[in-house]
Amino acid sequence: MIESLPLLGAGGHPAHGLDFTALEIRTTGLRPGRIVELAAVRVHADGSLVGEFATLVDPGPGVPLGPAFVHGITRGELDGAPSFGEVLGPLLDLCAGSVVVAPDPAFTGAFLDRETGAVGVRVPALPGVSTTAAARSVLRLPNYRTATVAHALGVPTGTSALSAARTTARLATVLFGRYGLTFATPPVFPGLPRFAGGRLLPRAEELPAEPGWMAEAVERIPGSGAGNAYLDLLAGVFADQHLTADEVTALAALASEAGLSEAHVRSTHEQFVAALREIAERDGVVTAAEARELRQVATALGVAGAADLRPTDGGKPTRVLVLGTTVAADRLRARVLAESVQLAKKLTASVTHLVADPTVPANEPRLARAAELGAVLLDVDAAPVALGFEPPPAPPAAAAAGTSKLVGGRIMMGVGLLLMFIVVVAMFGGTPLAGGIFLAVLGVGTLLGGWWLAEPAAR
Repeated sequence: MIESLPLLGAGGHPAHGLDFTALEIRTTGLRPGRIVELAAVRVHADGSLVGEFATLVDPGPGVPLGPAFVHGITRGELDGAPSFGEVLGPLLDLCAGSVVVAPDPAFTGAFLDRETGAVGVRVPALPGVSTTAAARSVLRLPNYRTATVAHALGVPTGTSALSAARTTARLATVLFGRYGLTFATPPVFPGLPRFAGGRLLPRAEELPAEPGWMAEAVERIPGSGAGNAYLDLLAGVFADQHLTADEVTALAALASEAGLSEAHVRSTHEQFVAALREIAERDGVVTAAEARELRQVATALGVAGAADLRPTDGGKPTRVLVLGTTVAADRLRARVLAESVQLAKKLTASVTHLVADPTVPANEPRLARAAELGAVLLDVDAAPVALGFEPPPAPPAAAAAGTSKLVGGRIMMGVGLLLMFIVVVAMFGGTPLAGGIFLAVLGVGTLLGGWWLAEPAAR
């Protein structure tokens, strides 16, 4: 149902004048099965809202919903919810004439194909864009989960399908607007069938919980993205809550249904715990919360990778808050995550450095508050050096001194060569031997002295 379009930097077909419709689904598993929640958000390329909706979807009686702790939906909530056939009309109406956006269009499209096929409807392929692929083309991140990309670009996230669709829509407008992405070929919008508008049953939105260390740490785990759906699922559910042994067993069952072997699941668990431990220890400071949460994860997954982890005495981990909406601010946030440094979403007493780009006004209240809290205030250009990501440039005075020595040394070498030339000419002209030797020694000394001054700078 969704055909991903190839993207370019500058030089392709711009998104100006187009609309994007972001889709988000909650499903019964990792492989094409049934959709239990659907959300769609349509925006203009400038980010202004065109329309949106969200609804629970009843897959029918007797259909296993998968673990509720993954999608947060119970069988009771679906009683009385519309079927997919009833919500297909509003979905196609919102998508018509727009570019469909999803983190993984192939995954979303496979579930939509399954649902449209079940109701006997054939929908032509819609032009689509992967926010994961788009982000890969402009940012270097440890992983490209939606939460990680959104954090790097300063886009807020939420837990419901509707808030996730809003995040995806915002990511599309930022990636095309701020980074100038274009289409390799112009999008072609097929005619879509029309259906009578059905009823919708949106789920009540919950306020997102305050993220703990685990939620931030999973953003720094390398390697997840479109390549390992189970690792992404693992990271997502552990970022939101601590799982019981029974819930971990249910996760493994989902992986088995998707065709993953027991050995692959076990390896993924070990990889997950090892990556979290490396993140906790990399800055040399392991807090009590980090040690506690990591041991809980290892215990739940049955991995002996954190039993010996203990908090360190004293010290405060580096925690950076980056303010601003420029590409430089985005790339610094991405750099912080890639360097496995804690990237804050808001200003708290735990923030050690606050970085601002030129879009942040001088009277921004968080600047003064950060100074009161003892945080170091940095300019976005100076931050990589101050945070230890890059070596400091050579001091201007040292560079000037080096240049002066080089020039002076070369002048002395020239004088020495000139004196040697004079000695040769004078000796042929009958100059006394003693005078010739004196000039020769002076010339050689001057030549060697000049070489000594110039050679260190040359090396």
